[in-house]
Amino acid sequence: MSLLLTFVCPCIGILSLILIPSSSQVLLKKVALLFSILTFYISLFIWIFFEKSSLFFQYLVYKKWFFFLGLNFILGIDGISLFFILLTTFLVPICILSGWKSITHNIKGFLILFLFLELFLLFIFSVLDLILFYIFFESVLLPMFLIIGFWGSRERKIKASYFFFLYTLLGSLIMLLGILIILFETGTSNFFILTSYEFSLDRQLVLWLMFFISFAVKIPVIPFHIWLPEAHVEAPTVGSVILAGVLLKLGIYGLIRFSFLLFPFATIYYTPFIYVISIISIIYSSLTTIRQIDLKRIIAYSSVAHMNFGLLGLFSNTVQGLIGGLFLAISHGFVASALFLCVGILYDRHHTRLLKYYSGLTLVMPMFSLIFLFFSLSNLGLPGTSSFVGELLILIGSFNQNHLVGIFGTFGILFGSLYSIWLYNRVCFGNLKIQYNSIYLDISKREFFVLLPFIFMVLLMGFYPKLFTDYFYASSYLLLI
Repeated sequence: MSLLLTFVCPCIGILSLILIPSSSQVLLKKVALLFSILTFYISLFIWIFFEKSSLFFQYLVYKKWFFFLGLNFILGIDGISLFFILLTTFLVPICILSGWKSITHNIKGFLILFLFLELFLLFIFSVLDLILFYIFFESVLLPMFLIIGFWGSRERKIKASYFFFLYTLLGSLIMLLGILIILFETGTSNFFILTSYEFSLDRQLVLWLMFFISFAVKIPVIPFHIWLPEAHVEAPTVGSVILAGVLLKLGIYGLIRFSFLLFPFATIYYTPFIYVISIISIIYSSLTTIRQIDLKRIIAYSSVAHMNFGLLGLFSNTVQGLIGGLFLAISHGFVASALFLCVGILYDRHHTRLLKYYSGLTLVMPMFSLIFLFFSLSNLGLPGTSSFVGELLILIGSFNQNHLVGIFGTFGILFGSLYSIWLYNRVCFGNLKIQYNSIYLDISKREFFVLLPFIFMVLLMGFYPKLFTDYFYASSYLLLI
């Protein structure tokens, strides 16, 4: 029942927003914030009553739908999808609160789209039918396309929104073809039935590639990463937060949920290919991060490196690597989102994200500099933060599987330390550039309380990872049997 309530709350919120006049801007914001917080509280109850030692899906909902096509409406979550749902419900109210003042036009449309986005994401992480998964997987593109196109910050926002939409759509159409092949061969898209069906090796190899191309665009893997920096730079701050926090995780989730279970032999067969492409992606994106001059592009390219580092752990074929990849994905959702919020704070004050206009912020914005330092250190994997736990588990799993892969994987940590410290040094240390910015304001109470939950979660995951890894373990073990 709790799972269904998480879908009901955003729906009621959307209907309420439609009925409220557009002129009542404060009321619109309060209603959207209220229903997003209620959704988060309900998702906490799902976590509390979740049986972490169970190997089976929980909170199952099964309804017959289009029986002549073999389609069924099936919902359920396991230890993997649980935290992706919690991450989604955690970020949405924070996005609404952080955009309280920065979003000034067509607020009603913006809030409705954001609640629709939350609803689609919740369905993605809980639906257990391939056709329905594809429908919601593609539905996410529409609200994100509109958010970038209408509320983006620069003139290139229309181009960036089309770039994002078309690039990800074309990749997903290949997966649709693979789903139709599965449907015609098996007569069903039911996840539980498909897991017991054995595809031939040749069929697995073809289908795995079809699914992987779609998920690789979302992760993203080099060379399918071109859309990400452009979308991040042109999107509003809250758009970048939800894009980095949740949307990049759809590829990781899709690989674990479908590719690993439906095509196990193909997953093993393509593991060397994944090692090579992940290492190339880590090194290339890290080096590209170092030479960027736009704050958002720096965090966007670092996200590519982190997500591919997580991909390395998923294909290590060890429990440690798999749990580490999942842990790093959740951790990145908090750390990258907080970094984008920090960049948004600077942009709201000075209306530029170019590095050359910033220097010496520790002198005039001490609280901001302290928080930015915390998340910069979290991004490079400082012990005691959430990223350290995920990266350590990934390295252990990679070294157990292949020493060479583990050695190359450490380049991700080394480069991460380089670009994180280099970024903080250029922004916060040095002399003030008063010829560009003459008025400096430290973070407000609202901005502080927006960032405070991220600090808490990063430290909680860093000092007490068992609270999360225990839930991952049963589901991860099932993938490796």
